[in-house]
Amino acid sequence: MSVVSEHMAQELLTVSAGDRLGEAAKRMVARGVGAVLVMEGERLEGILTERDLMKAVAAGYSEDAKVGDWMTRHPETIEADDSTGHAAALMIHGGFRHLPVLDEGRVAGIVSIRDLMRVALEDSSPRGV
Repeated sequence: MSVVSEHMAQELLTVSAGDRLGEAAKRMVARGVGAVLVMEGERLEGILTERDLMKAVAAGYSEDAKVGDWMTRHPETIEADDSTGHAAALMIHGGFRHLPVLDEGRVAGIVSIRDLMRVALEDSSPRGV
């Protein structure tokens, strides 16, 4: 089975907890991503996902709402050398679609359920002629 580092995104979109929620959402749309890592320097503080944004919209968030008001704090993470199967199991059992990836305690990337579906489809693709 392949490892997470072979399939994770490494060009990360990051924001800080003090950034405006609306601006973070615009940056996510511009990059075509469903989650952004919330960083304080080199330290992972949280993750802001499409689901978090939907909760904010449903609650009628104010124009000055901050990322830190709506982000998921202390998200589940996975190590870069863990298997993609382990990543999939964490996502399925945890009910989320994005996992920050750590390498020796530092943020190295992010892996999504879409990334893992590509792995699964490669494994099940017919081989040969």
